[in-house]
Amino acid sequence: MSLRLPVFSLLLSLLLFQPVIAGTLPDSVQAPVNKKRLLILGSSFAAGYTGMLVSLNEAWYQNQERTDFHFFNDNHQWKQVDKAGHFWSAFHESRAGIDMLRWAGVADKKAILYGGLLGVVLQTPIEVFDGYQSDYGASVGDLVANTVGSAAVVAQELAWREVRIMPKYSFHTTRYADVRPNVLGNNLTEQALKDYNGQTYWLSVNPSAFLTVESRFPKWLNMAVGYGAEEIVYNSKAGNEAAGFNAHRQYYLSPDLNLLHFKGRNKILNTALYILSAIKIPAPTLEYTSKNGLKAHALYF
Repeated sequence: MSLRLPVFSLLLSLLLFQPVIAGTLPDSVQAPVNKKRLLILGSSFAAGYTGMLVSLNEAWYQNQERTDFHFFNDNHQWKQVDKAGHFWSAFHESRAGIDMLRWAGVADKKAILYGGLLGVVLQTPIEVFDGYQSDYGASVGDLVANTVGSAAVVAQELAWREVRIMPKYSFHTTRYADVRPNVLGNNLTEQALKDYNGQTYWLSVNPSAFLTVESRFPKWLNMAVGYGAEEIVYNSKAGNEAAGFNAHRQYYLSPDLNLLHFKGRNKILNTALYILSAIKIPAPTLEYTSKNGLKAHALYF
């Protein structure tokens, strides 16, 4: 299943509440619950998400043949890059949900537990829609990836009251999209969502968060490990081999920026940093594949 639908719901949770994200209270401040803000959150989100689901149903599923609800095992497809995408989307949806509830003054532990469910809440209806499609179905692997993504942010917030290991995404165009543009994308926007060959998913770790206060390790510097795949033009191994492609996994190591370190008093800047913190900044990178061995990139996107 394309990453397009999870990204739609992620963008909804981030963009609909930009002022909320920018105004999130620091952990040390606990304001009383603001019922007006809770009402704004609830009504805005309900209206926005309902509208999105109706639009998706009409635009994405309306002309597809439907069957009885069923599951579809796609765990072996696309070298699991799509599952990494589900993890990334659910993580950041739940991350936004936690900060929304903090903004509304909900007690921190409740904000973490309830807000952390947002990724699963957003993604599950999409899997239900998929379950009625004849060409595929609801994916257990997607549901697991969504759940693990939400659980990953909840676990960090409960343990550290902050995110120290941030999932990130990067993208570069590839020649493979031209081979199957109807599947991998006809333009840059579609390819960023659908061409798994150009997508890389990262775990960006902030070492300073694990060191003592006296440590001189730069707080703005992260180290990131990445995962991707290439020559995956068809969703099955047999399909790729028949077309002459050698689908293989890619592993990366790269420095990264901890953008949240640069937050200040400007809400617009803080909002931009918050959203961009889900994206891997291009940087020098080491790549390893079983096909080509070790390779260095002066700047990898």
